[in-house]
Amino acid sequence: QLNLVESGGGLVQPGGSLRLSCGSSGSPLDDYSIGWFRQAPGKEREEVGCISSSGDASNYDDSVKGRFSISRDNAKNTVFLQMNSLEPEDTAVYYCAAVVLPGKTMCVMGSRSTLIYTDWGQGTQVTVSS
Repeated sequence: QLNLVESGGGLVQPGGSLRLSCGSSGSPLDDYSIGWFRQAPGKEREEVGCISSSGDASNYDDSVKGRFSISRDNAKNTVFLQMNSLEPEDTAVYYCAAVVLPGKTMCVMGSRSTLIYTDWGQGTQVTVSS
């Protein structure tokens, strides 16, 4: 049983950086592909990126490509979302989610990916404002 917990959110100025963490207080994460999502007020939850269970593969939404990166340290049972060059439009609650996939180099993105992930964290607020 996973119990995902996000941390690292906060208030940052435009152009700044934040690193979010996703950990599990339950089962280890190393069998799980992890996705990072965000949801702004009045908008649908969207996936910004994902990383395979091995950490060898990742994918990003075009809106964050080149600015965000996902990494994982399976020894520390933690997945990271590094966010650089933050913009006010990045303001949202950020969630991590987990799913076991057939391949260790697979990760899931797509318009309906929220239906695929099986475990979710409670979210952490990121606010980008001057």
